[in-house]
Amino acid sequence: MVELTANSPLDLWLPISLGHCDISEIIPQGITSISPFKANKNNNYTELNAVLPHKYPNANRATGKDGNRLIWMSHDTAFLIGPAPEKITAKHAAIVDQSDGWVIVRVAGDDSEKVLARLTPIDVRAHHFKRGYTARSMINHLNVSITRVGANAFDLMVMRSFARTLVEDLTEAMKTVAAR
Repeated sequence: MVELTANSPLDLWLPISLGHCDISEIIPQGITSISPFKANKNNNYTELNAVLPHKYPNANRATGKDGNRLIWMSHDTAFLIGPAPEKITAKHAAIVDQSDGWVIVRVAGDDSEKVLARLTPIDVRAHHFKRGYTARSMINHLNVSITRVGANAFDLMVMRSFARTLVEDLTEAMKTVAAR
């Protein structure tokens, strides 16, 4: 019988370092979407927060740290990046495993802001887009979630099928920044 092994869509392309910027893949333990029900929204997520590892994030924010982070994705959904939520039940929220559908690429280094400035319309400079801020935006023509996770580090989430295109776009931007 054939033995199958799981591979990341980015195994062949990452990591990459050019100039003062690195891109690498973050492979989380899991990615779970959490969509609170109306009853929870009306009481400010009190019951839901009691069973989450971190407070449910406000719009355009992320809570937690590497390995266990909640990222706002839309007005009714956040993604838990880390272990699957064990305590959340159907009375709290709808939960769906999204692990196979998304990839996370970390852009880090002194030139990370300059690289992203060439690709996204949002202002990712530190004085405007602080650690813990997140936004749904575009990288060229790709829909992406951008989260600042450090002074010079960003996590970009795209659907798995767009992983290679994201890496190609980032690599071209890294080349132009490094050439300056």
